[in-house]
Amino acid sequence: MYERARLIADLFRRKYTLIQASVYPREVVVRALAHHAAAVVLAHNHPSGCAEPSRADELLTQQLKAALQLVDVRVLDHVIVAAGQALSLAERGLL
Repeated sequence: MYERARLIADLFRRKYTLIQASVYPREVVVRALAHHAAAVVLAHNHPSGCAEPSRADELLTQQLKAALQLVDVRVLDHVIVAAGQALSLAERGLL
């Protein structure tokens, strides 16, 4: 899917509770710029085993996309991984 893409860094391994993780758009933008990224693929897991995006997932994706657009970094996808499956928000038309 992303033939020219390569992993530059695995950036965020954060503390989280059983129901949410804290991700700050400013930190994502700073890290993307520090790595001179032209684009990013966001990913996170759902320990519940259900890969369906929550409303909070959709909102965070839009917030990150808007923040990164300000510095000309594209969000190619946001992938949710759960119980041996992966769900692409881009394929769902949610980007």
